[in-house]
Amino acid sequence: FFPSYKMMGQVREKFLAIGGILEEMDCICQESGMGEQEREEFLQAFSGHREKTLVGFCVMGGIFAEGVDLKGESLVGVLIVGTGLPQISNEREILKQFYQQREGLGFEYAFRYPGMNKVLQAAGRVIRTGEDRGIILLLDERFLEEGYQRMFPREWQDYGQVTVGSVRREVERFWEQA
Repeated sequence: FFPSYKMMGQVREKFLAIGGILEEMDCICQESGMGEQEREEFLQAFSGHREKTLVGFCVMGGIFAEGVDLKGESLVGVLIVGTGLPQISNEREILKQFYQQREGLGFEYAFRYPGMNKVLQAAGRVIRTGEDRGIILLLDERFLEEGYQRMFPREWQDYGQVTVGSVRREVERFWEQA
Protein backbone atom coordinates (compact mmCIF):
# COMPACT_ATOMS: atom_id res chain seq x y z
CA PHE A 1 0.00 0.00 0.00
CA PHE A 2 1.28 3.42 -1.02
CA PRO A 3 0.32 6.97 0.01
CA SER A 4 -0.43 8.02 -3.58
CA TYR A 5 -0.93 6.73 -7.11
CA LYS A 6 2.15 8.66 -8.17
CA MET A 7 4.46 6.96 -5.67
CA MET A 8 2.85 3.59 -6.35
CA GLY A 9 3.54 4.00 -10.06
CA GLN A 10 7.16 5.01 -9.49
CA VAL A 11 7.85 2.05 -7.21
CA ARG A 12 6.02 -0.37 -9.50
CA GLU A 13 8.13 0.81 -12.43
CA LYS A 14 11.35 0.16 -10.48
CA PHE A 15 10.00 -3.18 -9.21
CA LEU A 16 9.14 -4.41 -12.69
CA ALA A 17 12.58 -3.36 -13.94
CA ILE A 18 14.23 -5.93 -11.65
CA GLY A 19 15.65 -8.62 -13.88
CA GLY A 20 13.54 -11.79 -13.98
CA ILE A 21 10.92 -10.57 -11.50
CA LEU A 22 8.00 -11.43 -13.78
CA GLU A 23 9.23 -15.02 -14.09
CA GLU A 24 8.89 -15.34 -10.29
CA MET A 25 5.85 -13.18 -9.60
CA ASP A 26 2.61 -11.95 -11.06
CA CYS A 27 1.89 -8.26 -10.48
CA ILE A 28 -1.41 -6.41 -10.52
CA CYS A 29 -1.99 -2.75 -9.87
CA GLN A 30 -4.92 -0.70 -8.63
CA GLU A 31 -5.88 1.91 -11.19
CA SER A 32 -7.59 5.21 -10.51
CA GLY A 33 -11.29 5.06 -11.37
CA MET A 34 -11.60 1.27 -11.58
CA GLY A 35 -15.11 0.07 -12.38
CA GLU A 36 -16.95 -2.67 -10.50
CA GLN A 37 -15.89 -5.38 -12.97
CA GLU A 38 -12.22 -4.32 -12.77
CA ARG A 39 -12.34 -4.31 -8.95
CA GLU A 40 -13.86 -7.81 -8.91
CA GLU A 41 -11.19 -9.11 -11.30
CA PHE A 42 -8.46 -7.55 -9.14
CA LEU A 43 -9.78 -9.32 -6.02
CA GLN A 44 -10.39 -12.61 -7.89
CA ALA A 45 -6.67 -12.73 -8.69
CA PHE A 46 -6.02 -13.42 -4.98
CA SER A 47 -8.24 -16.51 -4.79
CA GLY A 48 -7.39 -20.06 -5.79
CA HIS A 49 -4.09 -21.87 -6.15
CA ARG A 50 -1.23 -19.95 -7.75
CA GLU A 51 2.01 -21.16 -9.28
CA LYS A 52 3.71 -17.80 -8.69
CA THR A 53 3.57 -15.25 -5.91
CA LEU A 54 1.05 -12.49 -6.55
CA VAL A 55 2.03 -8.92 -5.73
CA GLY A 56 -0.72 -6.31 -5.70
CA PHE A 57 0.06 -2.60 -5.76
CA CYS A 58 -2.62 -0.53 -4.00
CA VAL A 59 -3.20 2.91 -2.53
CA MET A 60 -3.79 3.49 1.18
CA GLY A 61 -7.27 4.77 1.81
CA GLY A 62 -8.39 3.38 -1.53
CA ILE A 63 -11.03 0.80 -2.42
CA PHE A 64 -8.80 -2.19 -1.54
CA ALA A 65 -7.58 -0.83 1.79
CA GLU A 66 -10.80 -1.48 3.70
CA GLY A 67 -13.77 -3.81 3.60
CA VAL A 68 -11.87 -6.50 1.67
CA ASP A 69 -11.81 -10.02 3.12
CA LEU A 70 -8.99 -12.11 1.68
CA LYS A 71 -9.01 -14.96 4.19
CA GLY A 72 -6.61 -17.84 4.74
CA GLU A 73 -3.67 -17.83 2.40
CA SER A 74 -5.24 -15.43 -0.09
CA LEU A 75 -3.24 -12.58 1.44
CA VAL A 76 -0.29 -13.38 3.69
CA GLY A 77 1.49 -10.06 3.84
CA VAL A 78 1.12 -6.34 3.48
CA LEU A 79 3.86 -3.80 2.93
CA ILE A 80 2.79 -0.28 3.88
CA VAL A 81 4.85 2.61 2.56
CA GLY A 82 4.56 5.77 4.64
CA THR A 83 2.41 6.88 7.53
CA GLY A 84 -0.68 7.68 5.47
CA LEU A 85 -0.67 11.38 6.35
CA PRO A 86 -3.36 13.33 4.48
CA GLN A 87 -2.24 15.95 2.01
CA ILE A 88 -1.88 19.49 3.26
CA SER A 89 -4.98 21.52 2.46
CA ASN A 90 -6.85 24.53 3.79
CA GLU A 91 -9.31 22.20 5.53
CA ARG A 92 -6.49 20.29 7.26
CA GLU A 93 -4.85 23.51 8.36
CA ILE A 94 -8.13 24.78 9.84
CA LEU A 95 -8.55 21.48 11.71
CA LYS A 96 -4.97 21.65 12.91
CA GLN A 97 -5.41 25.21 14.23
CA PHE A 98 -8.73 24.35 15.89
CA TYR A 99 -7.39 21.32 17.76
CA GLN A 100 -4.14 23.05 18.57
CA GLN A 101 -6.01 25.86 20.33
CA ARG A 102 -8.48 23.49 21.96
CA GLU A 103 -6.25 20.63 23.14
CA GLY A 104 -2.72 21.36 21.96
CA LEU A 105 -2.92 18.36 19.61
CA GLY A 106 -3.45 20.02 16.24
CA PHE A 107 -1.05 17.89 14.22
CA GLU A 108 -2.33 14.68 15.80
CA TYR A 109 -6.02 15.30 15.02
CA ALA A 110 -5.52 16.82 11.59
CA PHE A 111 -2.81 14.52 10.28
CA ARG A 112 -1.42 11.73 12.48
CA TYR A 113 -4.71 10.09 13.56
CA PRO A 114 -6.29 10.06 10.08
CA GLY A 115 -3.01 8.79 8.60
CA MET A 116 -2.65 6.01 11.15
CA ASN A 117 -6.27 5.05 10.53
CA LYS A 118 -5.35 4.42 6.87
CA VAL A 119 -2.34 2.37 7.95
CA LEU A 120 -4.45 0.24 10.32
CA GLN A 121 -7.10 -0.32 7.67
CA ALA A 122 -4.51 -1.46 5.14
CA ALA A 123 -2.77 -3.68 7.69
CA GLY A 124 -6.13 -5.17 8.64
CA ARG A 125 -6.44 -6.81 5.23
CA VAL A 126 -3.96 -9.50 6.34
CA ILE A 127 -5.66 -10.92 9.44
CA ARG A 128 -9.38 -11.44 8.87
CA THR A 129 -10.01 -14.56 11.01
CA GLY A 130 -8.49 -16.17 14.09
CA GLU A 131 -6.73 -18.73 11.89
CA ASP A 132 -5.06 -16.24 9.53
CA ARG A 133 -1.30 -15.70 9.73
CA GLY A 134 0.52 -12.96 7.94
CA ILE A 135 3.21 -10.36 8.09
CA ILE A 136 2.91 -6.58 8.08
CA LEU A 137 5.88 -4.46 7.08
CA LEU A 138 5.72 -0.74 7.88
CA LEU A 139 8.20 1.18 5.75
CA ASP A 140 8.83 4.54 7.34
CA GLU A 141 11.20 5.47 10.15
CA ARG A 142 8.45 7.59 11.71
CA PHE A 143 6.79 4.38 12.91
CA LEU A 144 9.67 4.11 15.41
CA GLU A 145 8.55 7.35 17.07
CA GLU A 146 6.61 7.12 20.32
CA GLY A 147 3.68 9.09 18.89
CA TYR A 148 3.05 6.38 16.30
CA GLN A 149 3.87 3.44 18.53
CA ARG A 150 1.26 4.58 21.06
CA MET A 151 -1.33 4.01 18.33
CA PHE A 152 -0.19 0.46 17.52
CA PRO A 153 -2.75 -2.20 18.41
CA ARG A 154 -1.68 -4.37 21.34
CA GLU A 155 -1.05 -7.24 18.89
CA TRP A 156 1.77 -5.19 17.39
CA GLN A 157 3.70 -4.76 20.64
CA ASP A 158 5.99 -7.66 19.73
CA TYR A 159 7.30 -6.02 16.57
CA GLY A 160 10.81 -6.25 15.18
CA GLN A 161 12.86 -3.64 13.43
CA VAL A 162 14.53 -4.71 10.19
CA THR A 163 16.81 -3.14 7.63
CA VAL A 164 17.10 -3.66 3.89
CA GLY A 165 19.86 -6.17 4.64
CA SER A 166 17.89 -8.16 7.23
CA VAL A 167 14.30 -8.07 5.98
CA ARG A 168 14.52 -11.22 3.87
CA ARG A 169 16.03 -13.24 6.73
CA GLU A 170 13.40 -11.98 9.19
CA VAL A 171 10.47 -12.71 6.86
CA GLU A 172 11.81 -16.22 6.23
CA ARG A 173 12.21 -16.72 10.00
CA PHE A 174 8.63 -15.60 10.58
CA TRP A 175 7.27 -18.16 8.10
CA GLU A 176 9.48 -20.95 9.47
CA GLN A 177 7.91 -20.36 12.90
CA ALA A 178 4.37 -20.21 11.51
